[in-house]
Amino acid sequence: MEAGGVSGIEPEVWGRLEPSRPTGENLTARAAVPVVTERLLCAVDAEGHRHLLIPLLDGESELRDTKSRGLTVQTQNLVVRGQDEARYLDIRCEDAGGHPAFDLIGGEIAAQFSAGDAAPAEIVSRVLAKWRRFWGQLPREMLTREGLLGVFAEVWFLSVWLLPRVGAAQAILRWRGPFGSRHDFEWTGESVEVKATTATRGLIHHISGLDQLGPPENGELFLFSLRLREEAGATNTLPTLIANCRTLLGPDAETLGHFETALMRAGYSPVHDEEYAKVHLRVVEEGLFAVRGDFPRLTARSFPDGIPSGVERIEYEINLNTFNHLRVAQRAEEWQP
Repeated sequence: MEAGGVSGIEPEVWGRLEPSRPTGENLTARAAVPVVTERLLCAVDAEGHRHLLIPLLDGESELRDTKSRGLTVQTQNLVVRGQDEARYLDIRCEDAGGHPAFDLIGGEIAAQFSAGDAAPAEIVSRVLAKWRRFWGQLPREMLTREGLLGVFAEVWFLSVWLLPRVGAAQAILRWRGPFGSRHDFEWTGESVEVKATTATRGLIHHISGLDQLGPPENGELFLFSLRLREEAGATNTLPTLIANCRTLLGPDAETLGHFETALMRAGYSPVHDEEYAKVHLRVVEEGLFAVRGDFPRLTARSFPDGIPSGVERIEYEINLNTFNHLRVAQRAEEWQP
């Protein structure tokens, strides 16, 4: 299994272990991803719990982590069937609903071992810090196609347009949509609503409700339009875009934590990356529009006498093909927030 460049543990590995459960406190184990590294083992205990084991070498640090409900890490001496007692870093999954994510966690750990740039305790800490924010939400449904395009567009605006202009710490704090704010990105004096479309007729965007294009209390509203096309040969996918954005955000734990939390609240979970990676997207056109003057929109002000009785919801589509006079930037380099 491969998701966004990360190989997970194949179900067959666990399938071969289950029939040979050990007794007592022993474990039955086999190599997790032998084509990547021999240092990571899959194991099952007498109760059927799944483990990832890393045999520790002399001088390698221990690790204990109980911050994730249903997922624990400890260092202890263990007996694996057919081997002598040894010291292991033991990652144990106690929640069967988390098995798909556990396989991907194992794949990321194996990949980082293969890179050979860190000690086992550091690798495990780094991988679990990323996954911890998603773990309590598993399992969760996949994003719809529209949801995938929406998250892609927001992360694209964050990484391509905003982050190079204001820096990682400020950029991530301005992504407010996933936390319930009216507009996707908000800061003093400006707000940006992000929209994606795959329409072939041009810049056709779906607007949900009267508030979405309503002006902020103080400042100006912009709409970022991203026109995409699904193409098998395109290089952009949601998992690769997210991975690139993580790299751009840098090593700061607080900044990365805010990013992962925003992704989770937006409905994204890396457990579905294998499916998301099948959707290849080409950016056809992008641009930032000022929502003012004759910009096509409906707001509460469009109904001075109030919304007609019995109307429960208002959704509509806008076409920006003939509104180039409101386009303030066609490329990120042309915009200064």
